Amino acid sequence: MTTVNPDTATAGPRTPCAAAAGPRTPTVNLKVPAVAVREVRLNTITGFEGSAEALVRESCQGGPSERERSFTQCLGCSTGNAACMVTLEQDGVVISHGPVGCSACLHEFAFTYRVNAPLRGVERPTQRHIYSTNLTEDETVFGGNEKLAAAIREVYGRERPNVVFIITTCASGIIGDDVEGVANEAEEELGIPVVAIFCEGFRSKVWTSGFDAGYHGIARKLIKPPRKKRPVVNVINFWGSDVFTRWFEPLGVEASYLTPYATLDSLEHASEALASVQICTTLGSYLSGVLEREFGVPALRAAPPYGVPATERWLRALGELLGRPEAVERIIAAEREEFLPQIEGLRKRLKGRTAYVTAGAGHGHALLALLGELGMTARGAALFHHDPINDIGSEEADSLVARVRDYGDVPQVSICNKQEFELVNVLNRMRPDVLLARHGGMTLWGAKLGIPSLLVGDEQWGMGYRGVVNYGKAILEVMENNEFVTNLARHAVNPYTAWWLEQRPSYFLEPVP
Repeated sequence: MTTVNPDTATAGPRTPCAAAAGPRTPTVNLKVPAVAVREVRLNTITGFEGSAEALVRESCQGGPSERERSFTQCLGCSTGNAACMVTLEQDGVVISHGPVGCSACLHEFAFTYRVNAPLRGVERPTQRHIYSTNLTEDETVFGGNEKLAAAIREVYGRERPNVVFIITTCASGIIGDDVEGVANEAEEELGIPVVAIFCEGFRSKVWTSGFDAGYHGIARKLIKPPRKKRPVVNVINFWGSDVFTRWFEPLGVEASYLTPYATLDSLEHASEALASVQICTTLGSYLSGVLEREFGVPALRAAPPYGVPATERWLRALGELLGRPEAVERIIAAEREEFLPQIEGLRKRLKGRTAYVTAGAGHGHALLALLGELGMTARGAALFHHDPINDIGSEEADSLVARVRDYGDVPQVSICNKQEFELVNVLNRMRPDVLLARHGGMTLWGAKLGIPSLLVGDEQWGMGYRGVVNYGKAILEVMENNEFVTNLARHAVNPYTAWWLEQRPSYFLEPVP
């Protein structure tokens, strides 16, 4: 495992993809109600087994091809991801058009919205209300258009929101309800934007297509052409602590978050920002691409700032976009002086320790970069999908390419859409010193095997120089305080059979063509 010297971390060499294929930018069409799913737009896959270098190489050559599983344990639904984007908008309401059970998973976003507010300096977050049209058997036979129209009127009468978001479900999609038509009629009647978001679970095996669906609805219905440019930078993120003010203030700009704690007004004027940055290519590349190509807001062409080399490339790219390269160099010098000695101390303590990562694609790459920066050996990763290309057509923004270039290969990468039985198999074989996870429930499997496990839900917590220190300290703490997982492993019951644990993890994955 090698780490790039921060003193030589500039814009970096061209990525492996640049010579092989050149930029590949998917098209954007805001005239159609539904965005093309990732399997179509980005050649996204959910089945792969191999090294990170092989995954990068095959992506540069137009692949890799999807490998189907003959058995799957679970699958994420893009409805929840779409809701994640619009539930967190402060002066709007969300209507789930489907059976009431389809809205059951949406409460977590309202909860996250409330508890995360202090991290973002939001003193009084508005109460989140999520409604359901509660489609029944009658509507699945006779149609639910009238019920949806009535629900929009009732919700508007109760809340007087500035915008209404309608999230489609499998039921409304299968019966063919005219959600777009109902939304347009309600918009004309009420005089506020009514945005139909097409995110039925059956549209895509890639749950992150829901992010694109939410942002597609926002871009085509809410974002207006720019009147004048303002000293703000769009930040496309989930939630989490504010790390951007520290960097933005010396550059004379402010952060405008899209969409957590945004309002209709801030979304309408997103086109007036000087640039757009994203914390995760999985989440933000679609909206970054739309803002650039449709509204003239430049997208930052650098992988998100996880690890020292990526942080410095990211800051320098931002400085170039804003015309403030000298100010960026002063930021870098100050951050190096404060944090590099701490990072070096953590590397000495963590050198030779092993880790495994399970997370969504973009943040999984970020965690792998942090491990590399800390001098740890990343033995493998289970990532929930893989996008061979991104919507801004930039190889420099590819966080997996950046990780491989900066710190070397990861020998065993599994692209698996939350197949926990594969994760258990891998962890049982590898027994790493620590498991890093992004999503709740995944650390359970490491703990049951006696593996110290760390779950951090705040993506921004790991950004920049301070983020490396944050993770280094947290990893040391979780490994040094392992009594609980050690005791748990003695008594936990593993639901998987001895037969399965003896098989290779990719047993149910079809062979390479």
